[in-house]
Amino acid sequence: MKSDKQEISKLIEEAVDKGATTAEEIHRSIAELPITVLERLGFGEKPSHEVRLIQDTTIGAIYNMVRDINHNVAELANDILEKVETAEYESEKTEKV
Repeated sequence: MKSDKQEISKLIEEAVDKGATTAEEIHRSIAELPITVLERLGFGEKPSHEVRLIQDTTIGAIYNMVRDINHNVAELANDILEKVETAEYESEKTEKV
């Protein structure tokens, strides 16, 4: 059973993930604008396709890294919270004796 602290940790992790996804969507939309303009000006589909591929790959990699780091931090926080709760429980047991 998860503690209140662990539930809060999970909520924070989910919020950061959703924020990263939203930022990624905005980033992709903004990055798409110059490519669309190049295509409309007739600079060719091949160059714009290559730029789009590089941008998509780069943007995706950055935000995947943000989500991975967020997940790792959440796991670390949960490990620390479990140790704190175990220590608190052991301390309470000792005090009762």
